[in-house]
Amino acid sequence: MLSSKDILYIRKKFPILKKKIYNNPLIYLDNAATTQKPIQVINAIKKYYTTINANVHRGAHYLSNIATNAIENSRLKIKNFINATYSEEIIFTRNATEAINLVALGMSEFLTQGDEIIISYLEHHSNIVPWQMLCQRTKTCLKVIPIDKDGTLQWEVFEKLISVKTKIIAITQISNVLGVNPPIKKFIKKAHTYGALVLIDGAQALSHLIIDVQNLDADFYVFSAHKMYGPTGVGVLYGKKNSLEKLLPYQGGGEMIKTVTFEKTIYADIPYKFESGTPNIEGIVAFSAAIDFIKEIGLNNIIIYEKKLLDYTTYMLSKINGIILYSKDIPRISIISFNIFNIHHFDIGIILDRLGIAVRTGHHCSQPIIDFLKILGTVRVSLSIYNTFEEIDNLYKGILKAKKILKQ
Repeated sequence: MLSSKDILYIRKKFPILKKKIYNNPLIYLDNAATTQKPIQVINAIKKYYTTINANVHRGAHYLSNIATNAIENSRLKIKNFINATYSEEIIFTRNATEAINLVALGMSEFLTQGDEIIISYLEHHSNIVPWQMLCQRTKTCLKVIPIDKDGTLQWEVFEKLISVKTKIIAITQISNVLGVNPPIKKFIKKAHTYGALVLIDGAQALSHLIIDVQNLDADFYVFSAHKMYGPTGVGVLYGKKNSLEKLLPYQGGGEMIKTVTFEKTIYADIPYKFESGTPNIEGIVAFSAAIDFIKEIGLNNIIIYEKKLLDYTTYMLSKINGIILYSKDIPRISIISFNIFNIHHFDIGIILDRLGIAVRTGHHCSQPIIDFLKILGTVRVSLSIYNTFEEIDNLYKGILKAKKILKQ
């Protein structure tokens, strides 16, 4: 179990945490939007540009081979981190959003009018809009699993929605608004009895949960490096090998081909079939360093510490008069959304910012949840391994100060 001394040691690896905001120490509680980067990730980017910098898969020269080996080693490391079966099941994208779009576009040719796609009320816009666009193109039907007031997916309704017409189900592993963690394995198992594919949006999960894609048995699993201490501009699509091989490429160009003539193009095998053009090489290399950072601490240690911190945050915020905590009575992962009665969420966020406390306000790119709750938005606190109990005490004091100012 991590001690307070261990957490202070971890914090020293994050240069930005020394920053002052309006002469106050930075308290960064917006980790669901993006995590901060440890020094080894920053150094990995610098090392790439100062010692390697060459394009990949295309050159016979020394630096090109080094660069190619570096991103392929990252692919292997990611494969092992999520326990995929094959390295070629790891596709590099710009982010989880692009990974979802890749699957949606790749499925276009396999859907016909009358087929159905199922998503849920918990989804980020990135796992809503691509499926809406796919339905418009293919004249298929989008169905939505409703939620209870606490954010629980309604299983009984899902059982009525799914049918032999269902071709793919796309659901989140952790809600980016409520932090709730649906029983996705149960949904996956049910979907497969109808022959439907399943895509899991794991963008909020990989730095907070141990993920074993073989155990989950999802057909596709997507995530972003920047939400797990890695750089922006790097995402991953995991797909079962047989599922990926059936998908059509969603964009064309160099690298994703075997042969090109003016009459016909033959596509490369996976993963390169989906990786056209020059990738974010330094970002992929630095993602490897982020995974090393997580493994160095131990994901189990992170899970235990963040659970204690989440419980403490919930306890402290619950003491504030007039606070509304969403989904507080069901298990959550590192995210708390709240409002203060008769105070706009944005106003609270602005005052906390002046105190050096970074939180997120608004609908968090998940407007259907906000509409379902019949509110304008929330204040979202999202935690990470470098956050401390003392920071939560300061958050508590900051909210009390905001209440006092805004009530005057």
